[in-house]
Amino acid sequence: MNKFLLKALVLTSVNVAVFANAQFRTRNRMDKLEDFDEQKFSWGFYLNGNRLDYRIVLHPKYGANENQNLVTSKESYSFGAGLIAKWRLNDYLDVRIEPGLQFAQRQLTFNTQSNDIYAGGSLTNPPFTPFPLADKDKVREIKSTLIDIPVLLELHGRRWYNSRPYIAGGVNYVVNLQSNATSTDDNMQGIFRSTTHNFAWSAEMGIQFYFNKFKLTPAIRGTFFMNNEKVADNATTPPYWASAISTLQTRAVMFVLKFE
Repeated sequence: MNKFLLKALVLTSVNVAVFANAQFRTRNRMDKLEDFDEQKFSWGFYLNGNRLDYRIVLHPKYGANENQNLVTSKESYSFGAGLIAKWRLNDYLDVRIEPGLQFAQRQLTFNTQSNDIYAGGSLTNPPFTPFPLADKDKVREIKSTLIDIPVLLELHGRRWYNSRPYIAGGVNYVVNLQSNATSTDDNMQGIFRSTTHNFAWSAEMGIQFYFNKFKLTPAIRGTFFMNNEKVADNATTPPYWASAISTLQTRAVMFVLKFE
């Protein structure tokens, strides 16, 4: 272990120890924001970092060549921000609406040149004229700007000094502003299309920390799309791209910092 890493580890450990001592010591301890959670409604905002990927179910004919998957996804990291509206139901349950804006860029790689063997067509698939796929044809950079509106039911325990753990779950309505769903161009022109309106479910866990002026909540959230985001290519487009995918669904893991 190099000296810099060792110093950073020691410094982090000291900071965590000081923070924990300040928050949880029983001697001369004062509860902070004692009446904050008694409010019927409260507000805040959050910042988050995301790890996004696709769950892909491949077409059994065009998406696989023997045991080789012909389409792969590369995960990406991004960020977002949003607002918090909380409605207190009772001492243990809250309803939260947390609309936010999320930015993402993912990559799909199509190693589907072997689909040339289906160029003659069949009873269910029309014939097509094969052509060699260049590197730019095999990779699709998919940029997304997502309006994410989760509605979460939060279950929490009682405060333990100046902290309170919780778990939450709910559903999301997600609008993809860069879906290209209505574009008449498709992958033949380099345009990958996906659905604009989507639905997902989310699960979250975290710890709420109470300070003199605000409440800080670090949390981990997983969001998983329920609908198929794929929009089929035009009928005249060879089965190198969208036809190789049966189901495409976003998966996201978020680290969230909430301020209330």
